[in-house]
This record gives sequence, structure tokens and C-alpha cells, in this order.
Amino acid sequence: MTIFTVDRYGRPGMPTFNIKKIRRFLECGKAEIFRYHPFTVRLLYAESLDVQPVEMCIDAGDGHIGISVKSRKHEFVHSQYDPLPDEKERHEDRRRYRRMRRDKLRFRKPRFDNRRKPDEWLAPTVEHKKDLHVNLAVMFKCVCPLTSVTVETGSFDTQELEAIERGLPLPEGTDYQQGPRYRVNTLRDAVFYRDGHTCSLCGGKGKVLRMHHVGYWKGDHSDRIGNLITLCTGCHTAANHKKGGPLYGWKPKVMPMKGAAFMNQVRFRVVEETGEKTGLPVNVTWGSATKTARKYYCIWKTHANDAFVMGAFHPVHRCREQVFQKQRRNDRRLQKFYDAVYTDIRDGNEKSGQELSCGRTKRSEPRRSDRDLRPFRGCKVKKGHITIRRQRTQIKPGSQVRYGNEILLVHGTHTRRDKKSGQVNTNVEFTHPAKNGRKSADLRRVTVIREQYTNAWRRVT
Repeated sequence: MTIFTVDRYGRPGMPTFNIKKIRRFLECGKAEIFRYHPFTVRLLYAESLDVQPVEMCIDAGDGHIGISVKSRKHEFVHSQYDPLPDEKERHEDRRRYRRMRRDKLRFRKPRFDNRRKPDEWLAPTVEHKKDLHVNLAVMFKCVCPLTSVTVETGSFDTQELEAIERGLPLPEGTDYQQGPRYRVNTLRDAVFYRDGHTCSLCGGKGKVLRMHHVGYWKGDHSDRIGNLITLCTGCHTAANHKKGGPLYGWKPKVMPMKGAAFMNQVRFRVVEETGEKTGLPVNVTWGSATKTARKYYCIWKTHANDAFVMGAFHPVHRCREQVFQKQRRNDRRLQKFYDAVYTDIRDGNEKSGQELSCGRTKRSEPRRSDRDLRPFRGCKVKKGHITIRRQRTQIKPGSQVRYGNEILLVHGTHTRRDKKSGQVNTNVEFTHPAKNGRKSADLRRVTVIREQYTNAWRRVT
């Protein structure tokens, strides 16, 4: 384990592997925790610390970021950082809620004509991933005496990559202008024309057709033509989309090129902003040079190994690879909906109201049709309800509290309003019921023993 150190004034020094010595310093008061990720301690007795040349190498990518921090003799960090997988869906939810507020709660004068995107504008999800690369460099710059940064960049021809994957000849000349939507008015017409106006599931013709996202079941909602197929209204149902349905598990013939498109957009922006925010010289390398160096050192392909073979230092003493996943520290949802649960009269199993719904996907469709499953609802097992968070508390899931003579683990918190007095009370939910059978208790009746601190990065392996 690598422990970063800073002096009493917060200036970084060389990392150490001596865990026992750092533990003694923390126990006797000679050191204190400076930050948790990466784990850094402040040496209160040190006026200054000796430093050596240390470089940081970044293997940039859309889904994975390889990091290697090393000196001539030791490698201090050998990690892979993965961004949030559902960042796009979160942005879409926020945009939908914002539009709902503006349409229903209050009237606002239209201002769309006054909004202009800057010249260097990026999509919010692309901007978020680009900032992750830069923030990682800034994070290690604050706790380690870095002298240089090396970033791997690359440009990709997406049409050529798609032709190679589909086994077609490489595009030349006008092939780049005459794509699958050539001489077609809309994307919908292009998909129907490609599939011969035939349902891809049942093979029926002459029916009302819909466009279906092949990777919808795994969150791939992109409108590229390779991710769209033709389905009829009888096959494009909510039940077929769910797990176990005929549409669940389909994979597009051509994999998405979002990683290549991401690198084409941000490859120079990452280099420029990393140099501006860290104040260090940033060197640029290419994927071909990284592949050659990796074969020279006879190591397997990983994003962290790609970062290791970059740069000028290649120490013999290496670290074990660690994988970190980006996580959210707070749940900002103020309102949660819990669906009702019914007994299915066909098999006797308990199912949610969504599973036994009318099955329509558009408002133009009728509620009563052959896809309506509401007649199969038996007795109601649980009633659907909505919870609203009216007060915020600092107690996080995983904290320890004392309730009576017991020490219990916190699962979460929720608020409830007293109907008579109107006062808002906060209840603490336990992961396991107490001895008296209570699953939650009032916040005023528990004592916090240890608070759980949630890092921005969660270690996976």
C-alpha cells in the first residue's frame, strides 16, 4: 500500500510504503490524515520533505482511465479509474425535471433565442469525462511532487473502423459522404428502408412499424443506425423489453464507436487543460508507441500497463493493479416512488404494478388491448406510496449508531411529518432490526458512534 505524505504546510513529499511507521505517527499525534483518496497523511513535525523526480502517465479513454505514478526506482500508483456508467441518463433526468418545473410550476418568458453555445462547447457527458482526466492529474499533483505528465492521445477514423468490423471494403473518396442515410429524408425512413419495411422479430409486413434500440436493455440509447431495427407494434411492447423477453439481450452487429468519437473530441483539450491546471510540462504519446513498448517489456494489455510503459521511468519495483469506480456521494432525489405489489392470479407470484400494467408505450395507444395485464391483478400485498425528503442529515449509510444498549449499522434515513403539529422528524433505518424488533428509530433517540465518509472513488479490486 502506498501512503502519500505532505509536510506541516501541505507541501507534498515522497510517498512511503512503511505502514507501521505511519500508524505509530498517527497514534502518537505526530501525523494526521490529510485526505482519504489517495490516502495522504500530514507530518506535523516536518518543516520540509525531500523530493525526487516523479512522473505521472495517463492512458486516456472513454470507459477506462489508466494511471501510473512512478519514479526511477519505485512505482507508487498502478490503477484504473472508471467513470460513471449512467452519466447520460442522469443528465437526461435532470433536463426532464427542469422542463417539467418550468412548464407546470410557473410561467417563464421564452429565452431560447438568446442562448448561444460557446465555440469550444462539449456535451455535458463528454465534458464530465474530460474533466475526470484533468482532475486526476490535479489530485495527484496536490499530494505528490510530480515533475511531468505524459498523456496518450489518438485520432480514429470511425467509418473505417466500422467497415473493418462489418467485413466491408475500406471507404474511399465519396464513400465518406454517401453513408447509410444517403438520399433518405429521415433516420426513421433509413432504418425502414434498410430492413425492407419488415418486422425483425416476427417477419410481418404491412403492419404499423416502430424503431427499436437494440441495446436498450443495457442502456445504449444512441440513435446511430447500427443500433436501430424495425419492429411492429405487436412486438414492440414493454413486456418484450424486460428480462426474459425476446428483445432482451440483443446486440447490435456493429459495436458503438463512442470511445473513438470521444477521443477525437477531447484529445487536445485534455493535454491543454492538464498543463494549465497543474503547471507541469505535458508530453504527448500515441497508441502505436505504447503498443510497441508493451511488447518490448512483455506485459499483457491493460489500461494501467499502458500507462506504465509510457514516459521515461520504468522501475523494477511495481505496484499491484487496483480498479476504482466513480460513485456518487449524495442521493439528491427529494421524492421517491414505491410501486404497489399485487398477487398474480395466474401463478400466485407477487409482482409489481408495472409488471401487471396496461402495456402501452405511447399515449396514442389504447389502455384496453390484448397487452393489458391489469385483469390478472389479485389481492394487493403492498400499497404504493411516495416519500418526500424534507430534511437533510449528515448520517450516511454504513455509519454506526447506538440505540439503547446495541450498536447498529445505518441503512439510510427518511423523514416524516406529524399531521397534528406539522413538525418534521427524521428516522434512522437499520440494516438489521434491533432486539425489540424495531427497524428504525427517531434520530433523537440514537447516538452516532462512527460516521461513514463516502469517497468519490470506490475500490472494486
